Amino acid sequence: MKQRKLKNYLEIGVFNGHVFFRIQSSFKVAVDPEPNFTVYRKIGKTVFNPSNFFNQYFQKTSDAFFIEDACSLYKNRQIEIALIDGMHEYSYALRDIENTLDHLSDDGIIIVHDCNPRNREHACSFKEYKDRNFTGIWNGDVWKAIVHLRAHRDDINVFVLDCDHGLGIIQKGKPRHHKPKFNGPDIASFTFEDLDSNREEWLGLKPANYFYDHFSLYPSAQW
Repeated sequence: MKQRKLKNYLEIGVFNGHVFFRIQSSFKVAVDPEPNFTVYRKIGKTVFNPSNFFNQYFQKTSDAFFIEDACSLYKNRQIEIALIDGMHEYSYALRDIENTLDHLSDDGIIIVHDCNPRNREHACSFKEYKDRNFTGIWNGDVWKAIVHLRAHRDDINVFVLDCDHGLGIIQKGKPRHHKPKFNGPDIASFTFEDLDSNREEWLGLKPANYFYDHFSLYPSAQW
């Protein structure tokens, strides 16, 4: 079994830290304007995972983080793995991805949550989600950011694993996919029905176990 020993992990949209606190890395950065955990939770999670002692927390929007902090923070180091699970809207997700790419190592990986909504309700706008009192699943239109990158970037490889609401995988390097071809309105105008009719092509949708083949890992490997 091989284990990748992380030295630099970034998470945008940590919420209660369910994922963040479990990651073992010597340098971890959490970005969230409204994190849902207390100082006591931080202390408790440090007991179970000592690497949490060195965590850095930025209680602000990701836009503010990249403007105010990222350049100095990553001046002498680059991000190895980033999890992006912030605001679930096309423009926000795209900015988070592109800003993270500026600080990503050549062999780094960006993981984007909520890229494969299953139905119209999950893919609704923030206003619709707010109008239903923030109940139920909300993936928003993060999927449009994936489509945008697959269609317009020639320096990254992008696909989506068909698991956990869709995990977008982004790496630097030559794309391994054919660019999606569009006839009609721009990406911002696409509807859930458009996605549903072109899901595999637009997202580069892969089965969950493709992860192991792509990264040459065994299912029991841990990162």
